[in-house]
Amino acid sequence: MPKTKLALVGIGKIALDQHVPALAASPDWDLAATISRRGTVPGVEAFTDFAAFLAARPDVTVVSLCMPPVPRYDFAQAALLAGRHVMLEKPPGATLAEVQALASLAAARGLTLYTTWHSRMAQAVAPAKAWLAGKTVTRAHITWREDVRKWHPGQDWVFEPGGMGVFDPGINALSILTEILPSPVHLTAATLTFPENCQTAIAAELTFTGGVTADFDWRQIGPQTWDIRVDTAQGRLDLRMGGNVLELDGKPAGGVHSIMGEYPALYARMNALVAAGQSEVDLAPMTHVADALTLGRRLMTEPFVL
Repeated sequence: MPKTKLALVGIGKIALDQHVPALAASPDWDLAATISRRGTVPGVEAFTDFAAFLAARPDVTVVSLCMPPVPRYDFAQAALLAGRHVMLEKPPGATLAEVQALASLAAARGLTLYTTWHSRMAQAVAPAKAWLAGKTVTRAHITWREDVRKWHPGQDWVFEPGGMGVFDPGINALSILTEILPSPVHLTAATLTFPENCQTAIAAELTFTGGVTADFDWRQIGPQTWDIRVDTAQGRLDLRMGGNVLELDGKPAGGVHSIMGEYPALYARMNALVAAGQSEVDLAPMTHVADALTLGRRLMTEPFVL
């Protein structure tokens, strides 16, 4: 069966580290074009102008958008208007309203729109969700601390309006939380720490209903921490390595120490959605971020330079 042709827009670190290898290994997809101001992929036709790509390659029916969230809406809208299915890197947009508008446009035109959350595809997330089903959660805590200089070298946009700051990684934790908890929670308080020279937070402490709390920080040097602990009346669950390792009552219960399976799973899901003529638009993780920015108490700290 022939592969579906796909274009990748925004050839930066995440595209090269995750999207390109996932596509290269996929039995479903043919990476037929890239669109980027500077980045390219060897052997793949490269465009620097999105409108030129849409005009030149009507045979490419799916577009995967990997650029920063602020400019993404215009590209997604243009792709949908041109009759292309659209896959959105997380977070799916700069605002909730613009993603809702894209969902409406995709539905009106019978096209697939997929808001991806790669951390939900981590190896231990589905087993964690299954174990928690029907259990009574008494409390939960997220510790999500990493080094922004390691993961976003030179990418100053992360500290500009719409860049999300520490919520760029933190939303990964929230995507797992909203997937595995047996009952939904909502935010009640937040403390956000801003460097004096930045427009977005570098650290955040969050409080939700149901005894759920979170600690996000983008200044951790050395080993990175991506942990979620959930206490229930029936025992304790720990997710480590960004959802890839599961522990039950302190004992190993499955998973692998690798995130390399997440993006292949996203592209397999996109293939299934296109084949079924369906969309998947889940804004729950992004809603928690928006609530934090609404309710957050602002603290200032020293300037930060990438």
